[in-house]
Amino acid sequence: MYMESKKLRIVLPDVKNVTYGDLDLSVFNKYGEVITFPTSKTEDLAERLEGADVVLCNKTILNESTLRNAPDLKYIGLFATGYNNVDLDYTNSKNIVVSNAGSYSTESVAQHTFALILNHFNKINEYSKFTSEGRWICSETFSPFIYSMGELCNKTIGIVGFGSIGIKVAKIARAFDMNVIAYSRNLDNVEVTLNKEFSKADVENKKIIAKDLKNLVKSSDIVTLHCPLNKESDKLINKELLMDFKKGAFLVNTSRGGVINEDDLFEALEQEKLSGAALDVIDTEPMLTECKLLNAKNLTITPHVAWAPYETRKRLLDIVEDNLSAFINGQPKNVVSN
Repeated sequence: MYMESKKLRIVLPDVKNVTYGDLDLSVFNKYGEVITFPTSKTEDLAERLEGADVVLCNKTILNESTLRNAPDLKYIGLFATGYNNVDLDYTNSKNIVVSNAGSYSTESVAQHTFALILNHFNKINEYSKFTSEGRWICSETFSPFIYSMGELCNKTIGIVGFGSIGIKVAKIARAFDMNVIAYSRNLDNVEVTLNKEFSKADVENKKIIAKDLKNLVKSSDIVTLHCPLNKESDKLINKELLMDFKKGAFLVNTSRGGVINEDDLFEALEQEKLSGAALDVIDTEPMLTECKLLNAKNLTITPHVAWAPYETRKRLLDIVEDNLSAFINGQPKNVVSN
């Protein structure tokens, strides 16, 4: 067992990124002295993390600079699946174990993905505003066809990234009788997943197939992103790839903002290459005043809340505690590496 005779100093530098008071963080008290901060500016981290044995965080930047006063740090537990906020080269050099919380948000992110898709095709926002402004009262017909709607049935959805969330999105899409194209860096793994997770009839009838990225975007009415942010996926959706998108396609991103080149997306929306886009994530969060996407045409943005349902965050808390317990017992799990 790791340091079983020592009372651990456990620092949580950004608890407001996980709970606004509805989760019980006292579950960590049994493991040591717990110090919490609502949020932390990067310039304050070195002082706040001083002497930490354990850091549990969501989006806090952890690198040589912010961890310089924590020579005894042995474990970082992430309230997240993504780990691009951690300098793994540095943590590996210091033998600091980093564990993430994979698959905790599968249900909620897939749900939010389809909420964004349905909002676009059913024009929920537009018709709700139409009614709240009193315009239905003045309508000549009981069903005013003001905004063009569309069925999902028989449309093709391209899923970029085929982990647990991508698979769940594909299953929901098949419930709408959509055609599914899946892409991941390893297409052989996608093929294996298709045969394991989906019906033989769907695979044989090519209702769900694997394609390379370029052919995926050329064939899809909807493209939805569910890949991690890394060197390969950084600015994956750029001007060059957007030129290959099907005219009038709809783009959804609930993964990481950095997967999209925001300037190129803005241009594609302005030129109406896409019928629209919906983002739950952007490059810099919270949004900057000068972010041009704020005023982009046919764009819906939600503030990184796809993972925010209470049930989802409670599941996340349970995973983070379990990860910490496993590490203390000398059997670390969900360890991430370069």
